[in-house]
Amino acid sequence: MAKIMAAGAALALACLPAVGIAADPVAAPELGANLERFTYPWPVQTMTFDVVGQPATMAFMDIAPARPNGRSVVLLHGKNFCGATWESSARALANAGYRVLVPDQIGFCKSAKPRAAQYSFEMLASFTRRLMEARGIPRAAIVGHSFGGMLAMRFAILYPDAVERLVLVNPLGLKDRSEEGLPYVDVDTLWAGERKASYASIKAYQQQNYYHGTWKPAYDRWVWMLAGMYQGAGRDAVALAQAKTSEMIKTQPVAHELYRLKPPTTLLIGTLDRTAFGRAQTPSNLRQFLEAIPVVARKAVTQMPNATLVPLDGLGHSPQVEDPARFEKVLLATLARR
Repeated sequence: MAKIMAAGAALALACLPAVGIAADPVAAPELGANLERFTYPWPVQTMTFDVVGQPATMAFMDIAPARPNGRSVVLLHGKNFCGATWESSARALANAGYRVLVPDQIGFCKSAKPRAAQYSFEMLASFTRRLMEARGIPRAAIVGHSFGGMLAMRFAILYPDAVERLVLVNPLGLKDRSEEGLPYVDVDTLWAGERKASYASIKAYQQQNYYHGTWKPAYDRWVWMLAGMYQGAGRDAVALAQAKTSEMIKTQPVAHELYRLKPPTTLLIGTLDRTAFGRAQTPSNLRQFLEAIPVVARKAVTQMPNATLVPLDGLGHSPQVEDPARFEKVLLATLARR
């Protein structure tokens, strides 16, 4: 039995600066394994699910517009992102009249990270669907970024009638990386690597892959958010959840099922994105053959029944963070097409 409870009041007490949470990359603030000490822009509520016989809470924000247009949007975060990263996009959508539902998936951010969980895109999609039903949202535009785009595709395959429109922002999953030589890496090995995560390592990865070698101070907030989860007693739980979800991306490809995406679909692709999932685990002699998301997207869109690709020239993996105003203009125009 799912239960919903308010948690916004307690979480609102935790305050952090808007950007640049700490000056010293070595001394990342301890924010808690479930970001207990990181404030989200709207009240956070939770819904409880059973995961391997244990209760697990899924955090979410449900943002009501001042002047409703009768439509809803569900925003699905990426693997190295959280619901809070959608803040600017969610505000623009609400200002345009959309009701906006922003979950943190189980295993991520403010949501529980059950040690016994066997993660699957089907499980996360089913939880998202149940959350929508519990909140009285039978149908919505589903917007997924990166890992969230991969989840959005699985959601649309499982629940096509619940999807008004599918918007994929630099999504993973458009290609089965095993076909390019990505080997299987077991959870223990991935877990050991995740335990080494720090502000410096997270920033270096994002700067190289997400922001095409550039950096703005506004990005620091989101790096500190991630690094802060790895501090303190919850480090192992966070690292294990990240390892398991990395294995999930590798072992549960959606690329072979793109023909099953029935809803109208738009791919918003930052053309400077250098992301190719699994590059670090791929043998060095094969890495040159890994195609980044912009290349893969041009081929993938032709395999989708009703899809359009919209290039975002000059932007990288996270256009909603890199240039919010430009991204939101394109997103709103995309959703306006009925």
